[in-house]
Amino acid sequence: MRRREFISLLGGAAAMWPFGARAQEPAMPVIGFLLGASPDGVAPYLPAFRQGLKEAGYVEGQNVAIEYRWAAGQYERLPALAADLINRQVVVIVAAADPSALAAKAATSTIPIVFFSGSDPVKLGLVAALSRPGGNVTGVSILSFTLLTKQLELLCELVPTAATVAFLVNPNNSNTVERTKEMQEIARALGRQLQVVTAATEAELEPAFAAAQRHAGALFVPPTHSSPANANNSSCWRHGMQFPPVIHFASTPRLAA
Repeated sequence: MRRREFISLLGGAAAMWPFGARAQEPAMPVIGFLLGASPDGVAPYLPAFRQGLKEAGYVEGQNVAIEYRWAAGQYERLPALAADLINRQVVVIVAAADPSALAAKAATSTIPIVFFSGSDPVKLGLVAALSRPGGNVTGVSILSFTLLTKQLELLCELVPTAATVAFLVNPNNSNTVERTKEMQEIARALGRQLQVVTAATEAELEPAFAAAQRHAGALFVPPTHSSPANANNSSCWRHGMQFPPVIHFASTPRLAA
């Protein structure tokens, strides 16, 4: 499944919550859309999200409204943005990344939350279990963490002379510490050194790649880097072309339902 299909599935999942379950809701139900990035990075996926809603019978502006809140890379704003959506009396919050999902869950235990995650939602504390998430939170996980070993193995096969592999992380991402520990263990098992390079904004990508180029023979860009400045894949590849070849790793979706 492609990422666009994940986002469409997210829209359908959001529409499945009973909009009439809350008292004193506005005449037209309002969906809150919370994300730590800026609108530009997810613009290609919003039509898929709306399509998922449409397939469930909801059309934006006709029988449902959507309130969008963007942190534009400033993750510290997410709690306030989540609180704002709650004050807006939204009937469900769509949190399209780990930091926004965690902020939404911390803000409410009653409003339904639908998340899209690249990490293990159980380890993050979003749900109790994939089969029985419990509480007011459910969603989709692409479980990219389970693919790290295979991805790094493939990279080492492609560049067998690379004794050191650079690993690009966003220091402000909620799963960076756990992901880095996992990568260090995998690299040691493969007999490689891991050089961690950080980029918290898109402007920091170029110096991060320059540092990696000085010390590493290969570069690993995880699919969930999602920098606060919304450094999308094209930005990463543009700055990182000194590390050929460029590989796109697919991910496998799992539902918490």
